[in-house]
Amino acid sequence: MHDRIRDGDPGAFRLLFEEHSRLVYQHAVRVTGDWSMAEDVVSLTFLEAWRLRARLRDEEGGVRPWLMGIAVNVLRNTARAARRHRQAMARVPAKDTLPDFASEVVGRMADAEQLAAAKAALGKLRRSEREVITLCVWSALSYPEAAQALGVPVGTVRSRLSRARARLQKLAEQELRKGADSASSQSEGRAGAAGPKDSLEGRKR
Repeated sequence: MHDRIRDGDPGAFRLLFEEHSRLVYQHAVRVTGDWSMAEDVVSLTFLEAWRLRARLRDEEGGVRPWLMGIAVNVLRNTARAARRHRQAMARVPAKDTLPDFASEVVGRMADAEQLAAAKAALGKLRRSEREVITLCVWSALSYPEAAQALGVPVGTVRSRLSRARARLQKLAEQELRKGADSASSQSEGRAGAAGPKDSLEGRKR
């Protein structure tokens, strides 16, 4: 199969996509929190895999670490492009306020509050820590597979993952508490705003 992929066999590459596109997509969704961006990441990953197919090597773990290594690089580039876009948009004078669909996207996940907290916490980790968390924990790559995908020793993956797990748990708990406090404040604000209106209606009656 590796020989067929390296030779540019469309059938072999179709099988590669069918077997691994879901893994790449789920990984991208968890990293970005954006379903639409994740679809773009899948497309770019497999386009890049096709371009780099001659570099596929017959190593332990097969195609998966090679493909996820490409996905990691695509996500790095996507993140840089997104930052440049935000910076450019910040320089443009605001006109009409556009709706923010981020909450709707997150709401499609199984547990929106925990995903949002995890994503916010993940953003506070170093990039090297984020990558081992998303590969080993969320995408279930083994230590050797993650090491191959990132181009680092297995021992480095282990140490990074240990540090990242401890930091991520602490940060996620902080984000969840922050979200709960914010929701409580908003609820109290709405209750306070409703009070005078209720009193006025009572006087009218």
